[in-house]
Amino acid sequence: MTTTRLSAATPILSAVAAGVLLVGCSASVSVEKSTPKLSADKLATVVAEKLAATTGQPKPNVACPEDLVGKVGNTTRCKLTADDGSTLGVSVTVSSVDGDQINFDVKADDTASPAAN
Repeated sequence: MTTTRLSAATPILSAVAAGVLLVGCSASVSVEKSTPKLSADKLATVVAEKLAATTGQPKPNVACPEDLVGKVGNTTRCKLTADDGSTLGVSVTVSSVDGDQINFDVKADDTASPAAN
């Protein structure tokens, strides 16, 4: 079961959609291992889906560099990349673990980085 909770609005990249707000959200994912872990690819997919659902915009391009281990307080940083190459950092923090279910919060940075020339 996936849950979404709005926490705080932050501006999204203007290249993604002018005037759209990106908000923090929460998600839950079930994994099937004794020590719950969510692969970096699956995490990126879930983060992109949650951001799209929260903003009402198309699913953004999100990449996460590492797996998310299901231990409360664990964090990782993902990166949202806009069509123009500008980027926005996204923090993912494990909020709770219930058996094989990892619940986490997603929070986008307040400021985007311009595209590299």
